[in-house]
Amino acid sequence: MSSVLKLLYPGMRIKRWLGLLLIGITFISLGTAYLMTQMYRTQPFPEFVAYLTLQFIDRTVRGIMFMVSGVVIAGVAILQLNRSLLAPFLTEGRSNIVDILHQHRNRQRGPRIVAIGGGTGLSTLLRGLKEYTDNLTAIVTVADDGGSSGRLRQELGILPPGDFRQCLVALADVEPLMTRLFQYRFTEGQELGGHSFGNLFIAAMTAITGNFERALRESSRVLAVRGQILPSTLENLRLVAEFEDNDQVTGESAIPKVKKRLRRLLLQPRHPAAYPEAIRAILEADLIVVGPGSLYTSVMPNLLVEDITRSIRGSRAVKVFVCNVATEDGETEGFAVADYIRAVESHVGPNLMQYVLVNSNTGVSLPGHLPTHLVTPADNLAESGYTVVMADVIDAVEPRRHHPKKLAQSLLRIYYARNHISHPTGHGSDRDADRVLVRADA
Repeated sequence: MSSVLKLLYPGMRIKRWLGLLLIGITFISLGTAYLMTQMYRTQPFPEFVAYLTLQFIDRTVRGIMFMVSGVVIAGVAILQLNRSLLAPFLTEGRSNIVDILHQHRNRQRGPRIVAIGGGTGLSTLLRGLKEYTDNLTAIVTVADDGGSSGRLRQELGILPPGDFRQCLVALADVEPLMTRLFQYRFTEGQELGGHSFGNLFIAAMTAITGNFERALRESSRVLAVRGQILPSTLENLRLVAEFEDNDQVTGESAIPKVKKRLRRLLLQPRHPAAYPEAIRAILEADLIVVGPGSLYTSVMPNLLVEDITRSIRGSRAVKVFVCNVATEDGETEGFAVADYIRAVESHVGPNLMQYVLVNSNTGVSLPGHLPTHLVTPADNLAESGYTVVMADVIDAVEPRRHHPKKLAQSLLRIYYARNHISHPTGHGSDRDADRVLVRADA
Protein backbone atom coordinates (compact mmCIF):
# COMPACT_ATOMS: atom_id res chain seq x y z
CA MET A 1 0.00 0.00 0.00
CA SER A 2 2.80 2.42 0.86
CA SER A 3 4.36 1.93 -2.58
CA VAL A 4 1.03 2.70 -4.25
CA LEU A 5 0.58 5.86 -2.20
CA LYS A 6 4.16 6.86 -2.91
CA LEU A 7 3.49 6.61 -6.63
CA LEU A 8 0.28 8.61 -6.39
CA TYR A 9 1.63 11.27 -4.03
CA PRO A 10 5.41 11.41 -4.58
CA GLY A 11 5.85 14.65 -2.65
CA MET A 12 4.50 13.19 0.58
CA ARG A 13 6.53 11.18 3.13
CA ILE A 14 4.14 8.25 3.24
CA LYS A 15 6.29 5.50 4.78
CA ARG A 16 7.19 7.32 8.00
CA TRP A 17 3.54 8.10 8.77
CA LEU A 18 2.43 4.55 7.99
CA GLY A 19 5.20 3.31 10.29
CA LEU A 20 4.06 5.68 13.03
CA LEU A 21 0.47 4.48 12.56
CA LEU A 22 1.63 0.87 12.93
CA ILE A 23 3.49 1.71 16.15
CA GLY A 24 0.37 3.41 17.52
CA ILE A 25 -1.82 0.40 16.73
CA THR A 26 0.75 -1.88 18.40
CA PHE A 27 0.67 0.19 21.60
CA ILE A 28 -3.14 0.15 21.61
CA SER A 29 -3.12 -3.64 21.19
CA LEU A 30 -0.59 -4.11 23.99
CA GLY A 31 -2.57 -1.86 26.31
CA THR A 32 -5.79 -3.76 25.54
CA ALA A 33 -4.02 -7.09 26.18
CA TYR A 34 -2.71 -5.90 29.58
CA LEU A 35 -6.16 -4.70 30.63
CA MET A 36 -7.83 -7.95 29.54
CA THR A 37 -5.20 -10.03 31.40
CA GLN A 38 -5.78 -8.02 34.57
CA MET A 39 -9.55 -8.46 34.28
CA TYR A 40 -9.18 -12.24 33.77
CA ARG A 41 -7.11 -12.47 36.94
CA THR A 42 -9.18 -10.23 39.22
CA GLN A 43 -12.80 -10.35 38.00
CA PRO A 44 -15.15 -13.34 38.12
CA PHE A 45 -16.83 -14.09 34.75
CA PRO A 46 -19.80 -16.33 33.88
CA GLU A 47 -18.99 -19.78 32.56
CA PHE A 48 -19.99 -19.00 28.93
CA VAL A 49 -17.20 -16.40 28.71
CA ALA A 50 -14.67 -19.21 28.92
CA TYR A 51 -16.17 -20.75 25.79
CA LEU A 52 -16.31 -17.40 23.96
CA THR A 53 -12.63 -16.77 24.66
CA LEU A 54 -11.64 -20.34 23.73
CA GLN A 55 -10.04 -21.06 27.11
CA PHE A 56 -10.47 -24.79 26.52
CA ILE A 57 -7.73 -24.51 23.82
CA ASP A 58 -4.03 -24.28 24.61
CA ARG A 59 -2.79 -20.68 24.85
CA THR A 60 -0.19 -21.15 22.13
CA VAL A 61 -2.79 -22.44 19.69
CA ARG A 62 -5.15 -19.63 20.64
CA GLY A 63 -2.43 -17.05 19.99
CA ILE A 64 -1.73 -18.45 16.55
CA MET A 65 -5.45 -18.50 15.70
CA PHE A 66 -5.92 -14.87 16.68
CA MET A 67 -2.81 -13.83 14.74
CA VAL A 68 -4.01 -15.61 11.58
CA SER A 69 -7.46 -14.06 11.94
CA GLY A 70 -5.88 -10.62 12.35
CA VAL A 71 -3.75 -11.06 9.24
CA VAL A 72 -6.79 -12.08 7.18
CA ILE A 73 -8.89 -9.17 8.45
CA ALA A 74 -6.05 -6.67 7.88
CA GLY A 75 -5.44 -8.04 4.38
CA VAL A 76 -9.10 -7.62 3.41
CA ALA A 77 -9.12 -4.10 4.85
CA ILE A 78 -5.97 -3.08 2.93
CA LEU A 79 -7.32 -4.57 -0.32
CA GLN A 80 -10.59 -2.68 -0.04
CA LEU A 81 -8.79 0.52 0.99
CA ASN A 82 -6.55 0.26 -2.08
CA ARG A 83 -9.57 -0.20 -4.31
CA SER A 84 -11.25 2.85 -2.80
CA LEU A 85 -8.14 5.02 -3.16
CA LEU A 86 -7.46 3.92 -6.74
CA ALA A 87 -11.05 3.92 -7.99
CA PRO A 88 -10.64 7.32 -9.75
CA PHE A 89 -7.80 5.86 -11.82
CA LEU A 90 -9.65 2.71 -12.87
CA THR A 91 -11.96 3.55 -15.74
CA GLU A 92 -13.46 1.33 -18.39
CA GLY A 93 -10.69 -0.34 -20.38
CA ARG A 94 -8.02 0.60 -17.79
CA SER A 95 -8.00 -2.07 -15.10
CA ASN A 96 -4.27 -2.74 -14.73
CA ILE A 97 -3.27 -0.41 -11.90
CA VAL A 98 0.44 -1.23 -12.20
CA ASP A 99 0.50 -0.04 -15.81
CA ILE A 100 -1.56 3.03 -14.93
CA LEU A 101 0.81 4.02 -12.12
CA HIS A 102 3.83 3.41 -14.36
CA GLN A 103 2.34 5.64 -17.05
CA HIS A 104 1.49 8.27 -14.44
CA ARG A 105 5.08 8.45 -13.24
CA ASN A 106 6.42 8.52 -16.81
CA ARG A 107 4.11 11.39 -17.70
CA GLN A 108 5.21 13.36 -14.65
CA ARG A 109 8.84 12.94 -15.72
CA GLY A 110 8.10 13.61 -19.39
CA PRO A 111 9.72 16.45 -21.36
CA ARG A 112 8.36 19.99 -21.18
CA ILE A 113 6.62 20.41 -24.52
CA VAL A 114 5.18 23.62 -25.97
CA ALA A 115 2.73 23.21 -28.87
CA ILE A 116 1.95 26.32 -30.90
CA GLY A 117 -0.99 26.63 -33.28
CA GLY A 118 -4.75 26.42 -33.23
CA GLY A 119 -7.79 24.67 -34.63
CA THR A 120 -8.13 20.94 -35.16
CA GLY A 121 -4.42 20.45 -35.85
CA LEU A 122 -3.36 21.63 -32.40
CA SER A 123 -6.01 19.60 -30.58
CA THR A 124 -4.97 16.48 -32.53
CA LEU A 125 -1.35 17.02 -31.50
CA LEU A 126 -2.27 17.53 -27.84
CA ARG A 127 -4.46 14.44 -27.78
CA GLY A 128 -1.45 12.34 -28.71
CA LEU A 129 1.16 14.04 -26.54
CA LYS A 130 -0.88 13.93 -23.32
CA GLU A 131 -0.36 10.16 -23.14
CA TYR A 132 3.41 10.68 -22.75
CA THR A 133 3.87 13.81 -20.64
CA ASP A 134 1.92 15.99 -18.23
CA ASN A 135 4.30 18.89 -18.83
CA LEU A 136 2.38 20.30 -21.77
CA THR A 137 1.70 23.88 -22.76
CA ALA A 138 -0.56 24.82 -25.66
CA ILE A 139 -0.11 28.33 -27.05
CA VAL A 140 -3.25 29.18 -28.98
CA THR A 141 -4.07 31.78 -31.62
CA VAL A 142 -6.62 34.46 -30.72
CA ALA A 143 -7.38 35.64 -34.27
CA ASP A 144 -10.50 33.51 -34.85
CA ASP A 145 -13.49 35.65 -35.80
CA GLY A 146 -15.92 33.19 -37.38
CA GLY A 147 -18.81 31.08 -36.16
CA SER A 148 -19.68 30.84 -32.49
CA SER A 149 -16.30 32.22 -31.40
CA GLY A 150 -16.68 35.27 -33.62
CA ARG A 151 -20.16 36.01 -32.31
CA LEU A 152 -19.06 35.76 -28.67
CA ARG A 153 -15.97 37.83 -29.41
CA GLN A 154 -18.08 40.57 -30.97
CA GLU A 155 -20.95 40.54 -28.48
CA LEU A 156 -19.04 40.03 -25.22
CA GLY A 157 -15.60 41.45 -26.05
CA ILE A 158 -13.75 38.29 -24.99
CA LEU A 159 -11.02 36.36 -26.76
CA PRO A 160 -12.46 33.78 -29.21
CA PRO A 161 -13.01 30.62 -27.13
CA GLY A 162 -13.35 28.02 -29.91
CA ASP A 163 -9.72 26.92 -30.25
CA PHE A 164 -9.28 27.00 -26.48
CA ARG A 165 -12.33 24.77 -26.08
CA GLN A 166 -10.87 22.20 -28.47
CA CYS A 167 -7.59 22.20 -26.54
CA LEU A 168 -9.40 21.80 -23.22
CA VAL A 169 -11.29 18.80 -24.56
CA ALA A 170 -8.12 17.30 -26.07
CA LEU A 171 -6.21 17.54 -22.77
CA ALA A 172 -9.12 16.65 -20.50
CA ASP A 173 -8.95 13.57 -18.27
CA VAL A 174 -12.67 13.20 -17.58
CA GLU A 175 -15.52 10.95 -18.56
CA PRO A 176 -16.37 10.84 -22.30
CA LEU A 177 -19.80 12.31 -21.58
CA MET A 178 -18.21 15.53 -20.29
CA THR A 179 -16.13 15.74 -23.47
CA ARG A 180 -19.23 15.32 -25.60
CA LEU A 181 -20.98 17.97 -23.53
CA PHE A 182 -18.26 20.55 -24.17
CA GLN A 183 -18.31 19.79 -27.90
CA TYR A 184 -22.11 19.86 -28.16
CA ARG A 185 -23.34 22.49 -30.60
CA PHE A 186 -26.88 23.88 -30.40
CA THR A 187 -28.77 23.54 -33.65
CA GLU A 188 -32.00 25.33 -32.77
CA GLY A 189 -32.89 28.77 -31.48
CA GLN A 190 -32.09 32.15 -32.92
CA GLU A 191 -29.67 33.12 -30.17
CA LEU A 192 -28.26 29.70 -29.22
CA GLY A 193 -28.13 28.22 -32.71
CA GLY A 194 -24.55 27.59 -33.80
CA HIS A 195 -23.03 28.03 -30.34
CA SER A 196 -21.20 25.14 -28.69
CA PHE A 197 -21.72 24.48 -25.00
CA GLY A 198 -17.98 24.71 -24.35
CA ASN A 199 -17.77 28.19 -25.84
CA LEU A 200 -20.67 29.36 -23.69
CA PHE A 201 -19.08 27.74 -20.63
CA ILE A 202 -15.80 29.60 -21.17
CA ALA A 203 -17.71 32.85 -21.76
CA ALA A 204 -19.64 32.34 -18.52
CA MET A 205 -16.46 31.46 -16.63
CA THR A 206 -14.86 34.65 -17.94
CA ALA A 207 -17.73 36.69 -16.52
CA ILE A 208 -17.54 34.88 -13.17
CA THR A 209 -13.76 35.03 -12.71
CA GLY A 210 -13.30 38.49 -14.19
CA ASN A 211 -10.83 37.71 -17.00
CA PHE A 212 -10.15 35.20 -19.73
CA GLU A 213 -6.91 33.84 -18.26
CA ARG A 214 -8.54 32.86 -14.96
CA ALA A 215 -11.45 31.40 -16.90
CA LEU A 216 -9.04 29.09 -18.72
CA ARG A 217 -7.39 28.01 -15.47
CA GLU A 218 -10.71 27.27 -13.75
CA SER A 219 -12.04 25.46 -16.81
CA SER A 220 -8.87 23.37 -16.83
CA ARG A 221 -9.53 22.38 -13.23
CA VAL A 222 -13.12 21.39 -14.01
CA LEU A 223 -11.98 19.15 -16.86
CA ALA A 224 -8.86 17.79 -15.08
CA VAL A 225 -6.67 19.05 -17.91
CA ARG A 226 -3.13 17.69 -18.23
CA GLY A 227 -0.93 20.70 -18.82
CA GLN A 228 -1.85 24.32 -19.42
CA ILE A 229 -3.47 26.31 -22.22
CA LEU A 230 -2.32 29.87 -22.91
CA PRO A 231 -3.16 32.57 -25.45
CA SER A 232 -0.31 33.89 -27.56
CA THR A 233 -1.48 37.42 -26.75
CA LEU A 234 -4.35 39.05 -24.90
CA GLU A 235 -4.85 41.74 -27.54
CA ASN A 236 -7.83 41.83 -29.87
CA LEU A 237 -6.11 40.57 -33.02
CA ARG A 238 -7.39 40.76 -36.56
CA LEU A 239 -5.73 39.17 -39.56
CA VAL A 240 -5.10 41.09 -42.78
CA ALA A 241 -4.22 39.04 -45.86
CA GLU A 242 -2.46 40.57 -48.86
CA PHE A 243 -2.73 38.52 -52.04
CA GLU A 244 -0.44 38.35 -55.06
CA ASP A 245 -2.77 40.61 -57.08
CA ASN A 246 -2.45 43.25 -54.30
CA ASP A 247 -6.00 42.72 -53.04
CA GLN A 248 -6.46 42.74 -49.29
CA VAL A 249 -9.03 41.15 -47.02
CA THR A 250 -9.48 41.51 -43.26
CA GLY A 251 -10.66 38.77 -40.93
CA GLU A 252 -9.56 35.21 -40.28
CA SER A 253 -12.83 33.69 -41.50
CA ALA A 254 -12.78 35.71 -44.74
CA ILE A 255 -9.27 34.70 -45.88
CA PRO A 256 -10.01 31.11 -47.09
CA LYS A 257 -13.05 32.33 -49.04
CA VAL A 258 -10.99 34.51 -51.39
CA LYS A 259 -9.21 31.48 -52.91
CA LYS A 260 -6.18 33.40 -54.17
CA ARG A 261 -2.47 32.89 -53.66
CA LEU A 262 -1.55 34.72 -50.49
CA ARG A 263 1.56 36.88 -50.49
CA ARG A 264 1.67 38.24 -46.95
CA LEU A 265 -0.20 38.08 -43.68
CA LEU A 266 -0.36 41.02 -41.27
CA LEU A 267 -1.70 41.60 -37.78
CA GLN A 268 -3.85 44.43 -36.50
CA PRO A 269 -2.40 45.79 -34.28
CA ARG A 270 0.97 45.25 -35.95
CA HIS A 271 3.01 44.70 -32.77
CA PRO A 272 0.86 42.95 -30.13
CA ALA A 273 2.43 42.13 -26.77
CA ALA A 274 2.94 38.42 -26.16
CA TYR A 275 1.36 36.79 -23.14
CA PRO A 276 4.16 36.63 -20.51
CA GLU A 277 3.41 33.06 -19.40
CA ALA A 278 3.62 31.92 -23.02
CA ILE A 279 7.11 33.41 -23.30
CA ARG A 280 8.17 31.74 -20.06
CA ALA A 281 6.89 28.37 -21.23
CA ILE A 282 8.80 28.65 -24.51
CA LEU A 283 12.06 29.58 -22.81
CA GLU A 284 11.74 26.68 -20.35
CA ALA A 285 10.66 24.09 -22.94
CA ASP A 286 12.54 20.95 -23.91
CA LEU A 287 10.60 20.55 -27.15
CA ILE A 288 8.76 23.20 -29.19
CA VAL A 289 6.29 22.06 -31.85
CA VAL A 290 4.79 24.45 -34.41
CA GLY A 291 1.79 23.06 -36.28
CA PRO A 292 0.01 21.19 -37.66
CA GLY A 293 -2.98 23.31 -38.61
CA SER A 294 -4.20 25.88 -41.10
CA LEU A 295 -0.97 27.58 -42.08
CA TYR A 296 -2.16 31.17 -42.42
CA THR A 297 -5.14 31.26 -40.06
CA SER A 298 -4.05 28.99 -37.17
CA VAL A 299 -0.26 28.66 -37.11
CA MET A 300 1.07 31.92 -38.57
CA PRO A 301 -0.86 34.35 -36.30
CA ASN A 302 1.11 33.03 -33.32
CA LEU A 303 4.46 33.41 -35.10
CA LEU A 304 3.64 36.98 -36.14
CA VAL A 305 3.58 37.94 -32.46
CA GLU A 306 7.18 39.11 -32.45
CA ASP A 307 8.01 38.20 -28.86
CA ILE A 308 6.76 34.65 -29.46
CA THR A 309 9.12 34.21 -32.42
CA ARG A 310 11.97 35.89 -30.57
CA SER A 311 11.47 33.51 -27.64
CA ILE A 312 11.49 30.48 -29.93
CA ARG A 313 14.83 31.59 -31.40
CA GLY A 314 16.25 32.14 -27.92
CA SER A 315 15.06 28.81 -26.54
CA ARG A 316 17.44 25.84 -26.25
CA ALA A 317 14.61 23.43 -26.94
CA VAL A 318 14.41 21.00 -29.84
CA LYS A 319 12.26 22.81 -32.41
CA VAL A 320 10.06 20.96 -34.88
CA PHE A 321 7.76 22.27 -37.60
CA VAL A 322 5.00 19.76 -38.40
CA CYS A 323 3.97 20.00 -42.03
CA ASN A 324 0.32 19.34 -42.82
CA VAL A 325 -0.43 16.00 -44.45
CA ALA A 326 -2.84 17.56 -46.97
CA THR A 327 -3.33 20.94 -48.60
CA GLU A 328 -6.22 23.15 -47.55
CA ASP A 329 -8.75 24.74 -49.83
CA GLY A 330 -8.44 28.53 -49.81
CA GLU A 331 -5.02 28.59 -48.14
CA THR A 332 -2.44 26.13 -49.43
CA GLU A 333 -3.67 24.69 -52.74
CA GLY A 334 -0.81 23.12 -54.64
CA PHE A 335 1.66 23.48 -51.77
CA ALA A 336 4.60 21.10 -51.37
CA VAL A 337 6.71 20.90 -48.22
CA ALA A 338 9.09 23.57 -49.49
CA ASP A 339 6.18 25.98 -49.98
CA TYR A 340 5.23 25.68 -46.31
CA ILE A 341 8.80 26.40 -45.28
CA ARG A 342 9.09 29.37 -47.65
CA ALA A 343 5.81 30.79 -46.35
CA VAL A 344 7.05 30.67 -42.77
CA GLU A 345 10.45 32.10 -43.65
CA SER A 346 8.95 34.96 -45.65
CA HIS A 347 7.12 36.09 -42.51
CA VAL A 348 9.53 35.37 -39.64
CA GLY A 349 12.92 34.77 -41.27
CA PRO A 350 14.95 31.61 -41.94
CA ASN A 351 15.78 28.69 -39.66
CA LEU A 352 13.29 29.38 -36.90
CA MET A 353 12.93 25.60 -36.52
CA GLN A 354 15.52 22.82 -36.65
CA TYR A 355 13.41 19.92 -37.87
CA VAL A 356 10.58 19.50 -40.36
CA LEU A 357 8.33 16.49 -39.78
CA VAL A 358 6.79 15.27 -43.05
CA ASN A 359 4.31 12.48 -43.69
CA SER A 360 5.89 9.63 -45.64
CA ASN A 361 2.72 7.66 -46.30
CA THR A 362 1.41 9.10 -49.56
CA GLY A 363 -0.14 5.87 -50.74
CA VAL A 364 -3.59 6.61 -49.34
CA SER A 365 -6.27 8.32 -51.41
CA LEU A 366 -8.44 11.24 -50.41
CA PRO A 367 -12.17 11.40 -51.15
CA GLY A 368 -12.56 12.55 -54.76
CA HIS A 369 -14.98 15.40 -54.03
CA LEU A 370 -12.48 17.22 -51.80
CA PRO A 371 -10.39 20.03 -53.40
CA THR A 372 -7.27 18.89 -51.53
CA HIS A 373 -4.34 16.56 -52.07
CA LEU A 374 -1.62 15.03 -49.95
CA VAL A 375 1.43 17.21 -49.44
CA THR A 376 4.36 15.83 -51.45
CA PRO A 377 7.47 14.77 -49.52
CA ALA A 378 10.42 17.11 -49.13
CA ASP A 379 12.49 16.73 -52.28
CA ASN A 380 13.72 20.27 -52.79
CA LEU A 381 15.08 21.38 -49.41
CA ALA A 382 18.64 20.42 -50.24
CA GLU A 383 20.14 23.77 -49.30
CA SER A 384 17.74 24.75 -46.56
CA GLY A 385 19.76 23.46 -43.61
CA TYR A 386 16.72 21.84 -41.97
CA THR A 387 16.69 18.26 -40.81
CA VAL A 388 13.78 16.58 -42.57
CA VAL A 389 12.11 13.70 -40.76
CA MET A 390 9.99 11.31 -42.81
CA ALA A 391 7.45 9.29 -40.85
CA ASP A 392 4.04 7.73 -41.34
CA VAL A 393 1.86 10.09 -39.31
CA ILE A 394 -1.34 9.97 -41.33
CA ASP A 395 -4.73 8.92 -39.98
CA ALA A 396 -5.97 6.08 -42.16
CA VAL A 397 -9.60 6.80 -41.25
CA GLU A 398 -9.34 10.55 -41.93
CA PRO A 399 -6.35 10.83 -44.30
CA ARG A 400 -6.42 14.64 -44.39
CA ARG A 401 -5.33 14.71 -40.76
CA HIS A 402 -2.55 13.44 -38.56
CA HIS A 403 -3.02 10.43 -36.32
CA PRO A 404 -2.55 11.65 -32.70
CA LYS A 405 -0.51 8.68 -31.47
CA LYS A 406 1.67 8.38 -34.59
CA LEU A 407 2.41 12.10 -34.51
CA ALA A 408 3.28 12.11 -30.80
CA GLN A 409 5.58 9.11 -31.12
CA SER A 410 7.41 10.61 -34.11
CA LEU A 411 7.99 13.88 -32.25
CA LEU A 412 9.28 12.08 -29.16
CA ARG A 413 11.67 10.02 -31.27
CA ILE A 414 13.13 13.25 -32.64
CA TYR A 415 13.47 14.69 -29.14
CA TYR A 416 15.12 11.65 -27.55
CA ALA A 417 17.40 11.04 -30.51
CA ARG A 418 18.55 14.66 -30.47
CA ASN A 419 19.37 14.44 -26.77
CA HIS A 420 20.96 10.95 -27.06
CA ILE A 421 18.86 9.44 -24.30
CA SER A 422 16.72 6.32 -24.25
CA HIS A 423 13.05 6.53 -25.09
CA PRO A 424 11.12 5.85 -21.82
CA THR A 425 7.79 5.32 -23.54
CA GLY A 426 9.10 2.21 -25.25
CA HIS A 427 8.09 3.47 -28.68
CA GLY A 428 11.37 3.23 -30.53
CA SER A 429 15.01 3.40 -29.48
CA ASP A 430 17.64 5.99 -30.27
CA ARG A 431 18.74 3.84 -33.17
CA ASP A 432 15.18 3.82 -34.53
CA ALA A 433 15.00 7.58 -34.26
CA ASP A 434 18.38 8.10 -35.91
CA ARG A 435 17.26 5.95 -38.79
CA VAL A 436 14.32 8.26 -39.62
CA LEU A 437 16.38 11.46 -39.47
CA VAL A 438 17.59 12.50 -42.89
CA ARG A 439 19.76 15.54 -43.44
CA ALA A 440 18.27 17.57 -46.26
CA ASP A 441 21.71 18.72 -47.37
CA ALA A 442 23.28 15.25 -47.23
